[in-house]
Amino acid sequence: MDTLCVLRCCLPSTTTTAAATCKLLKRQFRFLPDNQSHYSIPFSNPALVSPHQNPRFVGRSTVIRGRSSRIHCGVSPVERREEEKLWKKKMPLRPEQGKVRLCVCLDHQVRFGEHVAVLGSTKELGLWKKNVAMNWTQNGWLCEVELKGGDSVEYKFVIVSTDKRLAWESGKNRVLKVPKGGSFKIICHWNMTGEAVDLLPFDLEQNEEAVEDLSDNTSTDVEVVTSPFVEQWQGKAMSFMRSNEHNNRERERDWDTSGLEGLALKLVEGDRNSRNWRRKLEVVRELVVGSLESQQRLEALIYSAIYLKWINTGQIPCFEDGGHHRPNRHAEISRLIFCELERISCRRDCSPEEIVVIRKIHPCLPSFKAEFTASVPLTRIRDIAHRGDIPHDLKQEIKHTIQNKLHRNAGPEDLIATEAMLAKITKNVGEYSEAFVEQFKIFHHELKDFFNAGSLAELLESIKESLDERGLSALSLFLECKKSLDSLEETGNTFENNGMDLLVKTLQSLNALREVIVKGLESGLRNDASDAAIAMRQKWRLSEIGLEDYAFVLLSRFLNAIEVVGGAHWLAENAEFKNVRVWNDPLGTLLIGIRQLGLSGWKPQECIAIGNELRAWQERGLFVNEDDEDGKTIWALRLKATLDRSRRLTEEYSEALLRIFPQKVEMLGKALGIPENSVRAYTEAEIRAGVIFQVSKLCTLLLKAVRTSVGSQGWDVLVPGVASGILVQVETIVPGTLPSSVMGSVILVVRKADGDEEVTVAGCNIAGVVLLQELPHLSHLGVRARQEKVVFVTCEDDDKIVDIKKLNGKYVRLEASSTGVNIIPSFSDNSNGGFPVKNLSNNGSNMTGIPVSNNSSWSSVKTPHSTLVIPVGGIVPLADADLQTSGAKAAACGQLASVAAVSDRVCSDQGVPASFKVPVGSVIPFGSMELALERSKSMESYRSLVEKIETAQMDGGELDDLCKQLQELISSLQLPEDLIESLGKIFPANSRLIVRSSANVEDLAGMSAAGLYESIPNVSLLNPIIFGNSVCRVWASLYTRRAILSRRAASVPQRAASMAVLVQEMLSPDLSFVLHTVSPTDNDRNSVEAEIAPGLGETLASGTRGTPWRLSSGKFDGLVRTLAFANFSEELVVHSGALADGQVIRLTVDYSKKPLTVDPIFRRQLGQRLCAVGFFLERKFGCPQDVEGCVVGKDIYIVQTRPQPQ
Repeated sequence: MDTLCVLRCCLPSTTTTAAATCKLLKRQFRFLPDNQSHYSIPFSNPALVSPHQNPRFVGRSTVIRGRSSRIHCGVSPVERREEEKLWKKKMPLRPEQGKVRLCVCLDHQVRFGEHVAVLGSTKELGLWKKNVAMNWTQNGWLCEVELKGGDSVEYKFVIVSTDKRLAWESGKNRVLKVPKGGSFKIICHWNMTGEAVDLLPFDLEQNEEAVEDLSDNTSTDVEVVTSPFVEQWQGKAMSFMRSNEHNNRERERDWDTSGLEGLALKLVEGDRNSRNWRRKLEVVRELVVGSLESQQRLEALIYSAIYLKWINTGQIPCFEDGGHHRPNRHAEISRLIFCELERISCRRDCSPEEIVVIRKIHPCLPSFKAEFTASVPLTRIRDIAHRGDIPHDLKQEIKHTIQNKLHRNAGPEDLIATEAMLAKITKNVGEYSEAFVEQFKIFHHELKDFFNAGSLAELLESIKESLDERGLSALSLFLECKKSLDSLEETGNTFENNGMDLLVKTLQSLNALREVIVKGLESGLRNDASDAAIAMRQKWRLSEIGLEDYAFVLLSRFLNAIEVVGGAHWLAENAEFKNVRVWNDPLGTLLIGIRQLGLSGWKPQECIAIGNELRAWQERGLFVNEDDEDGKTIWALRLKATLDRSRRLTEEYSEALLRIFPQKVEMLGKALGIPENSVRAYTEAEIRAGVIFQVSKLCTLLLKAVRTSVGSQGWDVLVPGVASGILVQVETIVPGTLPSSVMGSVILVVRKADGDEEVTVAGCNIAGVVLLQELPHLSHLGVRARQEKVVFVTCEDDDKIVDIKKLNGKYVRLEASSTGVNIIPSFSDNSNGGFPVKNLSNNGSNMTGIPVSNNSSWSSVKTPHSTLVIPVGGIVPLADADLQTSGAKAAACGQLASVAAVSDRVCSDQGVPASFKVPVGSVIPFGSMELALERSKSMESYRSLVEKIETAQMDGGELDDLCKQLQELISSLQLPEDLIESLGKIFPANSRLIVRSSANVEDLAGMSAAGLYESIPNVSLLNPIIFGNSVCRVWASLYTRRAILSRRAASVPQRAASMAVLVQEMLSPDLSFVLHTVSPTDNDRNSVEAEIAPGLGETLASGTRGTPWRLSSGKFDGLVRTLAFANFSEELVVHSGALADGQVIRLTVDYSKKPLTVDPIFRRQLGQRLCAVGFFLERKFGCPQDVEGCVVGKDIYIVQTRPQPQ
């Protein structure tokens, strides 16, 4: 979540004077006098050519008017162009009277996630108190301000870290004397506060007459449009040469292979031995093809993607090596790489991460169309270089700079040189013959085609002949919509005159066209496919990637349009008046954005499910009431669940990129000598440049509006109370999380959790937890926190998360109740506001709150295995299970069976039956594991290891090593045959079973140990080996690291722990639930709170990100309130036809088809039934209960009940 939040920024536009523009153009196309041997043309991103264009010209060629001619220059990158258009709406063309418009540019790189701000002595610069954020571009940090003319302004730049700490530049304050009027730009450099800065005029319209005379007499239009390929070029300056000097121009490069191994070492050594582009492509081919069947496939793809991008942007230079290899050789290698990538993409075991990386490789490969695999390709340039209608010097430049180089050792730099030459020969119209210029333009188009550097329109044109009728119709509609939208853009009325409708229609037509293309690619690459078919497939692949890139542009425009009309506040206002029709376009656009992610191969089933939900909620609309509940609240909660799921999808993508790239980019960058700023910005640029970035922004906007409409502040309280301590930020809750230097109470801010952790195992001084993601209230983590009396809240609001992180390292007070949450700086803890305050002992020995003498503690039920008599057959019938032989869990299940028999006679005050069933079961009692150890003559080793873990240290791996040895020892045991036979008499041979833990240290009044020990579903006695291994895994779970540390924290000796195994009939539930018969958030004893998940209960208990359905049901009035809708992405199920092998199947959930989400009557009836069952069990067992169960058809099954932690 943080990653994408940090990246949310907009890029402004500014304007530039014509004179300044021409000066920059000259710097871009710098031609030396004729007596020089070659001309130097430094190419960089075109944003450097005119980084502050007037926004009215952005989105098409920028026109510079002079007295005699016009030049059309390349535009800036797509995201910047779209942001500039929004800026146009907000910033007037000219500053007000007496005001000066100032564009401040800071040339500086920062670390990933950081950003730059400026502060100064005027109100516009924050009066030294409020940061004025600067916006990131590839060429520096920019911001626009209007200052009072004639003032003297002091200012400084700061770097804002991810936790909002400020790092000021050193030196005295900068001072700027503001002119009396006009529009200007200044360029500054970090830490150079004493530098002299020039005020550069940049208002285009105010300086038209300042343009240099670019031609003597004629008044014509000449167009030079820079290709996207050249826009990204970051390589060295190109030179026009009149002799063959290529071989002498390689600068010295250093390769650092220290610390490299495996594929990284292979790639770097391959690069060192490969001067030219052909050989570098061969390095990639060997890497990709050689790893096709290995476990290193993803790693090979990642290295290849990084390497090829640096080659195509010129950061890894290509040179001649004395050989002579025409471009057809490059094309043939490209075809081999492409075929392997397509085959990987179609494999069943291809991961979403591999798909993401493969899509980044495709645009870096040259074309292998028939004309490029011919023995002598790209011959037009040879004819051009020998024309008789151009000067001799120009012939020599074309021959030696382009022709000879291209036909000997082609490389990306050839397209750069060709575009520079095209700019030169079209600079002054009429200087060269029209026939020559026309032929050179055709060659330029052919070369762009070879490098796959054409525009989206050119790509789509290249596949037109291969489309069927449906495809041609989709293409025609998209091009028509795009043309209309572009025309509207030119008028500057994008958001007027039905502009929004046209924008949405263009998105829809893009989606339809892309679906056609992706569908055509689904069949995969045939082994007998012809070269022509493979070449066309490459164009199809690049076309759909190009459509994804253009979807980024359209989504950016849409977000700008929403912000113009009021953004989240506007949407929330309309929802307040129940006018949700205005939500249709934003939700429809989000649906298209999600669909684009699916078409790109990122979790397509998840994208389809989210799309179905969004479409269903759009069609359903908002009712005044849903059954007995407020319609607006239900509409908002239902929509929030899907929006949370959507944003989770984007976060997972961002997290995947952060796992994939940074470490490998840094490693390769160091080894290949890539500039440090390029290495730092790599991953951020990958995230920002994708559709995922815009989808994330749209999700955030919609979530903010939904929260506002229901009055939510983004908090959720799992364990109320008051706690004080030092606020410490950590990634996860694990032992060793807290720095040893932190003393006293701690408020832990945790980025992510899977729901199965224990708080105090991570530190006995943790008084409170703030988790920065959603979490089921009744998850194992929530239950344990409640038992440990740790105040626990979650926060999903981005703004509040930023505020929380500002308090890092400070002493704070956390106040959490059903009415809200406060985190404030504090110096003492004198007032508890009526809530219990977490009190920590110095040694943490009382953290569980269980006196050792408590009759429900582990000490009263522990019976040494040597004194137990194992029943004949090795099992205990469930009805006979008790604490002494079978543990609290199995004993409670035995009691449940007898309670279930009378439950059908009980009803609630509203007449709702409390009836339930209990699955058939049996117990493998305490002492069975030890007996198996004695039979295998392993008891002595076992006792020695258990003795060692009592004092084993966590540091240095000692504890982990002992845990591993113990688990391996126990897992190798075998069950006696008579035990299997005894179980066969209770369960039918084909029954599916679940084996569950029932330790003497779980399910007790003060020590639930929820989820601490193993349960293995879906096993069968028909396969005694798998069944036996599963039982041994349950035994071995007694000695996991977490279990051992949990017992240490509770002062339970390791040798005192023992494990029985509960074997039960395996159910295939529609829904699973957890009930608390007293509300865990506000201690309301008049209601039962239920959390419900689809499929098996493991989804609900731990391990899966998402939230459950949450219902609160009145014990006496029958009133059911919906607190939240479920948004787990997957449900765990067991299919009757699948093998009973201890595994479950994960299915993507579509909540638009789940009755509990869409049917309010079903929701009320289920809530009332669960309440009746829970209240009955509470009365039967004499105290509030924590109940687990499931719904199978129309039946409710209870599988476990235990005292609810208070």
